[in-house]
Order: sequence, then structure tokens, then C-alpha cells
Amino acid sequence: MTAAQADLQIDRPRVADGAALWRIARDSKVLDLNSSYSYLLWCRDFAATSAVARDERGEPVGFVTGYVRPDRPDTLLVWQVAVDEAYRGRRLAATLLDGLAARTVAERGLTTLETTISPDNTASQRLFTSFAERHGARLEREVLFDTGLFPDGPHEPEVLYRIGPLPAGAR
Repeated sequence: MTAAQADLQIDRPRVADGAALWRIARDSKVLDLNSSYSYLLWCRDFAATSAVARDERGEPVGFVTGYVRPDRPDTLLVWQVAVDEAYRGRRLAATLLDGLAARTVAERGLTTLETTISPDNTASQRLFTSFAERHGARLEREVLFDTGLFPDGPHEPEVLYRIGPLPAGAR
């Protein structure tokens, strides 16, 4: 954690954090916003594979949500990463991602991290590319969901980023 992040605490989300995570996602203006109910469920059911950054008052200011893929129990799929606008530019997203990866690798023996990113989300592309570089892991990309699969209007394709194997230092 950098000096600019010293006033922040990173831990697992709680159900009471669901509304704040929904607000941070909404205010990002780049993430697909899920229902507020889904963020409450996420904080309950996937807290072990997610992380939240809290300010000095204990309020969420950033998060990473993820889950272990049922058909690939060695793989953490990162669902969303978002940081409150007031806390951007501090490498908080990278700190959250590194911390979550280290925790889930240590607790669950994971070897691979996956996420999907739309082509217009350059911030996420940089975040996950630099994650792979920091951890000396291979990065593979392929279109997972093409534009035509989305029933709710125009949507860019979702490109799968597969990073691994994660090194022992991340495990």
C-alpha cells in the first residue's frame, strides 16, 4: 500500500456495503450497472472472493467483486472493479486487485485470474495488463461474448482476459 492509501483499510465486503458498492458502480459510468439487490447478494454470498477499500470512517470507496468459477475451481473470475471518483489516481484498483488475488490464491490455491473487458474500457485493460506484468504471468485474450449475444441493444463484445499461472509469490 502506498502512502496515498495509508488512510484506507482493505477487507471483505459486508451486506451493509451493498448500497455503497451499487453507488460506486453507478457513478463509474463505465460499468454495466446491476440491480441494487445483486450488490447486496454479492456482499453476502461472494464476500470471500471480493474486496472493499474503506476510508477513515469505514465507508466503502472502492471494490473488486469476484467468484470462483464452478467448472474451474482454480480460477477467480473478477466481475467488477470500481473506485469512487474522489479516490482515483492512487493505484487503489491495483492494490485491491493484488490483495484479492493474494488472499484467494493463499486461501483457495487458485492459479488463474479471469475477467472480461469491453474494447472501450482502456482503464481496465491497463489494470489487468499491468497486473499480469507485475506477477510475471501470461496474459491471453479472446472474445468471450460477441456483440450479437446481448439482447438489450448495442453492446460491445466482452473480451476474456485470462492471466496465469499466478506465481508462488501471489499464492
